[in-house]
Amino acid sequence: MPILSPETNSQDLSQSLQEQVQEAIQQQSPLFIHGGKSKLFYGNAVDAKPLDISAHSGVINYEPCELCITVRAGTLLSELEALLAENQQILPFEPPHYSEKATIGGAIAAGISGPRRAYTGSVRDAILGVQIINGEGEIANFGGQVMKNVAGYDVSRLMVRSQGTLGVILNVSLRLLPKPEANLTLSFEAEQHQALAYFKAMRTQQLPITATVWHDELLSIRLSASENILKNSKQTLIKNIATNGISSISKECNEQENADNFWQSIRDHQHPFFQNENKPLWRFSLPPSSEKFTRIDNHPLIEWGGAQRWVQTNMPTNTIQNIASSRKGYATLFKGDLAGVPHFPVLEENLLKLHKSLKQKMDPHGIFNPNRIYHGL
Repeated sequence: MPILSPETNSQDLSQSLQEQVQEAIQQQSPLFIHGGKSKLFYGNAVDAKPLDISAHSGVINYEPCELCITVRAGTLLSELEALLAENQQILPFEPPHYSEKATIGGAIAAGISGPRRAYTGSVRDAILGVQIINGEGEIANFGGQVMKNVAGYDVSRLMVRSQGTLGVILNVSLRLLPKPEANLTLSFEAEQHQALAYFKAMRTQQLPITATVWHDELLSIRLSASENILKNSKQTLIKNIATNGISSISKECNEQENADNFWQSIRDHQHPFFQNENKPLWRFSLPPSSEKFTRIDNHPLIEWGGAQRWVQTNMPTNTIQNIASSRKGYATLFKGDLAGVPHFPVLEENLLKLHKSLKQKMDPHGIFNPNRIYHGL
């Protein structure tokens, strides 16, 4: 469980980090901001002096009845979630733990959500406020701990997925959800086109779905609600499956540990699909209604009702990006290094100008995680 560290220690840590930023500004020396380094692979390499925020940890304020919490950025995800579990609460975006050192600050900066994202919201939807060290070496607060306090709320959201390029996150306030009373995972045989057709059909159904995944001819769906609702939802879901021509091989996983372990393996990329390191791992973000891939030689792993698709392939980068753009989406080189290939897709000129303008305003001296997302920023 995260322990609330004494206020004096917190101030000392914040001041130390602030002083390091101010020194870097004076010396025009870039900084590589990091916590537990669990997502070091995600993004372009940064050649700069490290600024480690992992010691800046602990809970600042937690009111379970208000469904919100404020924590320091170095707080381990495992400790934070253990505390929430004691109060029957969860983080809505189910952040991945790519290692035991994963921190909440890293989850915010990377902006990566887990299996629940498509049904209960993303990282950006959950953030209420942040405290950061800005590009002038000042400590600044944005947002608040309740939804009605919207002052600076957009700046709080800007920190999501910024990869540390816009400032040093010190503290973060987040919206929480009550932990579901029960979970039920159902698995069905399905070819890819059948699974995609079913994903499309069930978007009009009032079902308590909290995760979906298809891989290797198996469609798995997690439902989260009370026991009574789950019983009725199971019947509706199976009926809809039959209507869409998908044969059942396993109607229920009940409350077995293997169901929890399965979704954790998907969340943390411990599932066998993610263990092949011989090929780069690409993440496709697409409209859910996008059709089956026909030009990629590997079976993808599909999440979020079709909106997120993982592919391991050695196909040329331009072919991959063309496939994504033809479906009005984009592809990110999530894991693996390819010579001359940036991890994030190249921006159009107008978007690049906006990013440069934002970077200039937030980090006028250019010291925060240079090139981490886009080269030259």
